[in-house]
Amino acid sequence: MSSMPQILHEKLAATPSGRLPFVQVMDLALYHPEHGYYGAGPRKIGRSGDFFTSVSVGPLFGKLLALRAVEEWRAMGEPEDFAIIEQGAHDGQLAEDVLNALADHPMIRYLIVEPNPRYRAAQVRRLGDQAEWVDSLDALQKGPAYAFFICNELPDAFPVHLVRWNGAQWEELYVEAADAGKIRLVPGECSSAKLAAEIANLPLDLTPGHTLEINLAMLEWLRSLAKAAFRGSIFIADYGLDEEEFYADARADGTIRRYHQHQMDGRVLENLGECDLTTHVNFTRLISEAAELGLPQREYDLQGRVLGRMAAPWLRSLEGAPPDAATMRQFQSLTHPALMGRSFRCLVLGKPSAG
Repeated sequence: MSSMPQILHEKLAATPSGRLPFVQVMDLALYHPEHGYYGAGPRKIGRSGDFFTSVSVGPLFGKLLALRAVEEWRAMGEPEDFAIIEQGAHDGQLAEDVLNALADHPMIRYLIVEPNPRYRAAQVRRLGDQAEWVDSLDALQKGPAYAFFICNELPDAFPVHLVRWNGAQWEELYVEAADAGKIRLVPGECSSAKLAAEIANLPLDLTPGHTLEINLAMLEWLRSLAKAAFRGSIFIADYGLDEEEFYADARADGTIRRYHQHQMDGRVLENLGECDLTTHVNFTRLISEAAELGLPQREYDLQGRVLGRMAAPWLRSLEGAPPDAATMRQFQSLTHPALMGRSFRCLVLGKPSAG
């Protein structure tokens, strides 16, 4: 049986140049259907997995999104053809939390965008007939007419190009075979016109060796989302930075990291397929692309502030009867600056009909 190192070395050997852009290696390591970190099916998250997410903290995150969905539905005039759409639903836990919070609400239609049959199978096992599924964003051309679209930690998992400033120009980083069966990063020319167009907007006054990630897949994803026929809003929660933060000397090695059993490091060419590879989202670039696509920014802030505002009506409704201790611990984990409140950010975009 092949292993990820064997598959990668075979691909390198079959390439005339003997090298592959890092983006292709990252895609293989994460999404190979048998040996990719995500390709084989949902990974464990939380204490027994490799990392925590807002969903693994507990059901409060889903409850707050459910409250926001109701708010959005009402703001649209309570249309009948309305759905909550989720992409990147993992094992369906967030969907279950949202649906539980909406159990007594007339507005319950949950639609999941999921191309991976193994993930879909896990979601069906958890949700049964409480949700509907489509294979791609293109399928949303058939409806619903109105929607609240959500994704939690999706763009950070898209494969990225790596580029490095050499003091005179930006170069793309490739992966090639090294001694003793290892692999290494080497600089080369830009591999595509689309990447070159993104590189043209990067600064030229950084310290030589400064490395950045270019997430072309994120931009393509947003373009596909903009074409969907629904009208409503898009809620994106992820960890990321504003553009100027990427250029700081403190991040000269880039933001791409390897995660395994709650340990993080920058050795992103080791144990491929066995570890998560992830990068911070460039929210400045995401927002600018959204504006060009006619998706106006409605809200953008640290997760702690956004969720705090979303929770305010619920907290006021308790009228002196505070939530149980477990719920308050979840709220603190999601919103406290020392925990998830500062490292994660939330972006809400308006979504006019694609017409």
